[in-house]
Amino acid sequence: MHTTDLVILVCLLLSAFFSGMEIAFVASNRIFLEIEKQQKGLRALGLKLLTKNPSRFIATMLVGNNIALVVYGIFMGDRILQLLVQQSYLTGSTEFLLLFYQTLISTGIILLTAEFLPKVFFQLYANTFMKIFVAPAAFFYFLLSPITALIIALTDSILKRFGVAADQVQLSISKVELGNYIEEQVERTKDKENLDAEIQIFQNALEFSEVKAREAMVPRAEITAVDQSIALKELYDIFVSTGFSKILVYKDTIDDIIGYVHAFELFKKPKKIQHALLPVAFVPEPMPVNKVLKVLTKQHKSIAVVLDEYGGTAGIVTLEDIVEELFGEIEDEHDHMQLYEKQLSENRFEFSARLEVDYLNKTYQLNLPEDEFYETLGGLIVFNTEEIPEKNAKIEIAGYTMTIKNVASNKIERIVVEVTEKAK
Repeated sequence: MHTTDLVILVCLLLSAFFSGMEIAFVASNRIFLEIEKQQKGLRALGLKLLTKNPSRFIATMLVGNNIALVVYGIFMGDRILQLLVQQSYLTGSTEFLLLFYQTLISTGIILLTAEFLPKVFFQLYANTFMKIFVAPAAFFYFLLSPITALIIALTDSILKRFGVAADQVQLSISKVELGNYIEEQVERTKDKENLDAEIQIFQNALEFSEVKAREAMVPRAEITAVDQSIALKELYDIFVSTGFSKILVYKDTIDDIIGYVHAFELFKKPKKIQHALLPVAFVPEPMPVNKVLKVLTKQHKSIAVVLDEYGGTAGIVTLEDIVEELFGEIEDEHDHMQLYEKQLSENRFEFSARLEVDYLNKTYQLNLPEDEFYETLGGLIVFNTEEIPEKNAKIEIAGYTMTIKNVASNKIERIVVEVTEKAK
């Protein structure tokens, strides 16, 4: 191999390395880096060195890349000139035309081999490449430190003249990175059914602030409530038949809830239902459940009425509902609602309409469309059909055939979902 060609090849490899490590450092998961830094060995020491001062590491990669590009440009220009002069059939070509060819060819090669492809691969496998190339990165970090220190000093002095504080880049761990790292580990786990409960709780905690009140609430159609004029004997019978500890009380309609009665209050033998009435909190549908929790805690209440945009009752949310968003379903001896779910075959399922779409996607590896306008499978169907379908009706949605198995006058109850070829 010609010496010039060897220099060009080395410069391309170095440029690819510096460009790739720069993007890998930016794209790598901070949780992964922190875990690797806690290990023993030279790799952990190298990662600690490189991440101690992020701006210095980025500057080192930029300096190394620019040096490689300058050397590449010098040798590549001469090499292209030699090839053009020896092999070109163009007579009377000008210096401008030769310069154009030199720029076009050398730029195309550097963009493809040392910029575009390395950055794509290093970004896709950022964590892996950070581990693999930590040793050469540390070597160049020390080798180029004098030049890097001089450039950073000059840059800092210029920035200070404009009143900009320099070198404030620090490694920080975001909630998104933490969630992505956990998802990566879960995906690598073969036995997903027996994942530790702590992992699921941790994932729920990360998503907790994004859960809205309407996602955790008991919907209006399933609320047990009584009018304020009801006799205490009838109220007592409702407590016995339902097994609930709290019953909502409204004035005239369920859109005007005035409070609730706790079963314990009946032991005090009140003369009227108003004497046993306890206040409720009111929250809007879009309010995050972590803020609902603050409202209930501040007001010393355990139940909140969720209001829709018109001020009507959309549902209710209790402390138990909020806790279940973190720890999963908590069933006691009085919880009788069973949401049906069964896999009939490889591509056919039967579900209760009240099951949430995101739950079905995670549990059965489906790809049902999710949207902010609905939470449940029944809501998905109504959103697309804009009506409550009749029994045995078949609806095609995003590559799924949904057959309505059971339906009431005001809601869908049971659905058979079949995966078609389009959704696979």
